[in-house]
Amino acid sequence: MTQPTSFAPQDSLAGRVAVIAGGTGAIGLATARRLAALGARCVLLHRGDSARARALLAELPGAGHAEVTASITDSGTLRAAAEQVRAQFGTCHILVNSAGTTRPVPAGDLEALTDELIDDILRVNFRGVFATIRAFAPLLKESGDGLIVTVSSIAGFTGVGSNLAYVAAKAGVDIVGDALAKALAPQVRVLSVSPGVVESTFVPGRGADFNAKTAATTPLGRIGSPDDIAAAIQACATTLRFATGTRLVVDGGRHL
Repeated sequence: MTQPTSFAPQDSLAGRVAVIAGGTGAIGLATARRLAALGARCVLLHRGDSARARALLAELPGAGHAEVTASITDSGTLRAAAEQVRAQFGTCHILVNSAGTTRPVPAGDLEALTDELIDDILRVNFRGVFATIRAFAPLLKESGDGLIVTVSSIAGFTGVGSNLAYVAAKAGVDIVGDALAKALAPQVRVLSVSPGVVESTFVPGRGADFNAKTAATTPLGRIGSPDDIAAAIQACATTLRFATGTRLVVDGGRHL
């Protein structure tokens, strides 16, 4: 008989396979570096530049890593990616959803938030995240000790973000994550990590001036780094193992 999972904290991820959607992006790559340093074999799931992805793989600690091409808005490619991971690794223990997109639109500019932009934002940031979970859920459940971490945003509970469709998408993945945490337990834990402003090129048009102004009004005195978010994801996989169905806010107090 299989022994029940204790969910005790652990220091090593040796023997674990981590699939990171958006793995060549700033947060995804920072996460891969941290998980690989603890012994995990990492799979960078990305949309198409395999040469760049292979170059990034070569920089990760450890060995046995891989890259897989798939679009989170194309369920067929996601299913194929999951089968590729099954064929190469036999399992998946950790799924990190860090892929996404957005575009700044002031909340009061209702006409600028077009139907097409709403559909695009929700297709990637909500439907795409759910489709990725759906594709890898069988592998995660079979592992008996799976973890899904979705990179969400404080926009999902503050209502303040790059645009209102993005706010809706992040609120959606948070609440659906709560439902999935119950539906997939005890084989799979489901958590959200919610950053505030992060130093990256994710939001078009936000540069040094915006970051400096945001840092000045953030209680901890700076904006986040990709590694801040990666450290929180690492904690979900190691020290916070008796947690599911909740979010971890990593924003320097920005939401206060």
